[in-house]
Amino acid sequence: MIDLTIEDETARVVLNAPQKMNSLDRDALTELSAAYTEAEAAGVRALVLTGEGRAFCAGRDISGVDPATDDTAGYLDGTLQPLLRQISAFPAPTFAAVQGACLGVGLGLAIATDVVYVAENAKIGSPFANLGAILDSGGHALFTERLGAHRALDLIYTGDLMSGAEAVAAGLFSRAVPAEELLEFTLERVRKAAHGATQSFIASKRLVAQVRDERAGLWDSMAGENRVQAELAATADYREGFKAFQEKRPPRFTGKP
Repeated sequence: MIDLTIEDETARVVLNAPQKMNSLDRDALTELSAAYTEAEAAGVRALVLTGEGRAFCAGRDISGVDPATDDTAGYLDGTLQPLLRQISAFPAPTFAAVQGACLGVGLGLAIATDVVYVAENAKIGSPFANLGAILDSGGHALFTERLGAHRALDLIYTGDLMSGAEAVAAGLFSRAVPAEELLEFTLERVRKAAHGATQSFIASKRLVAQVRDERAGLWDSMAGENRVQAELAATADYREGFKAFQEKRPPRFTGKP
């Protein structure tokens, strides 16, 4: 149910189980991890994650789960969280195009992705109020950090869902676009990133993660920027960027260290 295509230094990973709104069981998570591993090994310079059909990902596939025997910790700690860490650490810019339902595990996939474009009518939130379960996959951190404690708990207690437009207005994700334009809008930006200065993108990705995860302050972050800038100055793309600017032409980046 996970499709991977690699073309022109770009990987496209597709959740392809539209009949169940791309919900994911443990085997699907393992398959998804393998797709990211293969894309990394291929040295792609950008990756996009999409979902086939009317939903991006409706969450965990619980259609055959018996709560009495379910290995919840094994699914979450043993398979899901390592996958989300792998997605977050992918050594190239990553994008997601989110349409329809983006819930539970689907929300986690979006959180772990660098740039998320959503359809204006996407559905984002915590649907667990009627399950006796809790929002997982990093949702508590995302909602509390971006929306505040009161709004986060409002969504959790009520099970109300935000539209894609509302989620972007609240600062959850990057941009909202009409559903019919979402895929091409995303692919256009993925293609541009795949031909950009990959090493500088990776450096910025790490600096942003340092601020997000380690709460690096202004001066620590600036010191990191200074160090990385000096390292990038030795790369071919850095030199090409300056030369292209001086010659008033588009740069031709290779993405190599």
